[in-house]
Amino acid sequence: MSEARIDRLQPKHLSLIRSISELGQLSLAAQALALTQPAASRMLSEIERDVGSPIFTRTPKGMEPTAVGSALARRAQNVLQEMREAAREIEAIRRGLTGKVRVGAVTGGAVGYVVPAIQQLKGEAETADLYVDVASSGELIRDLLSGQYDFVLGRIPSGVDARQFNLEGGMMEEVELVVHQSHPLVNVDLLTVADMAHFPWVMQAPGAPLRQAVESVFVEQGAPIPSNIVNTTSLLVMIAMLAASNAIAPMSREVSDLLCRQTAAAGLYSLKLETPIVVMPYHLITVAGKRLSPIAARLRDLLLGEFSARGKLRGV
Repeated sequence: MSEARIDRLQPKHLSLIRSISELGQLSLAAQALALTQPAASRMLSEIERDVGSPIFTRTPKGMEPTAVGSALARRAQNVLQEMREAAREIEAIRRGLTGKVRVGAVTGGAVGYVVPAIQQLKGEAETADLYVDVASSGELIRDLLSGQYDFVLGRIPSGVDARQFNLEGGMMEEVELVVHQSHPLVNVDLLTVADMAHFPWVMQAPGAPLRQAVESVFVEQGAPIPSNIVNTTSLLVMIAMLAASNAIAPMSREVSDLLCRQTAAAGLYSLKLETPIVVMPYHLITVAGKRLSPIAARLRDLLLGEFSARGKLRGV
């Protein structure tokens, strides 16, 4: 038996070994790698000569790896994966898609847009350090101005000079009223706010945009604003209150989708309303004149792409 020369194996050889092992046919492996069958056969002969041992045996069912072939196929998979990851990392460095990005967002924006954009970015730049905070627009804008964030998804609070910011996109936030599945209103259609006024509520503090939108509907319909309210910005507290009582919690549609439809085990339900509740739009906000790093700019572009895909409000 000749001496094995594993060091002569190239990525194309490893790809052929892996493909034959997975597909069981030389012809199929050649087709998958865009090779002619004679070229693939010659390459396999070269591999077996360098390895010094048969890699596959031909059977009526196709080509089966020998013990040596199984070991090489397993290693080939790992090596090729490492090479793909190395190529992605090198490309990320070349394009500037490395480093740290810190963003802040209102809850609905974080769930509905930041998370999908981050998933896309991680596909391009696995080693990027990404930080996401969820807070009220007042806190987000304060920390954006202090340099803690690259950009935020939020609203310009009253009394803050909007000229110091760049605003892009604009997503209208829809509100859903969430309850536990045991709530007495679960099976009632076309609910009005008057139907819900006497129940306990758990929502953001007075002045928060989402709460203002809910209270505006009560005022418009001439119904009394609920008096039994627990004020909190914590989503966990809201969920706990819903589980323990007949409370009603207003949430953005993105959060409601996550809790009521994507996470059925939570036992939460979105009420059927007669009148939609809509909050003023939030935007992607950067400090005017501030230059974003390449990776922060890429995340911003992905977010704007998410906005467009889901119905961006133009001209805001």
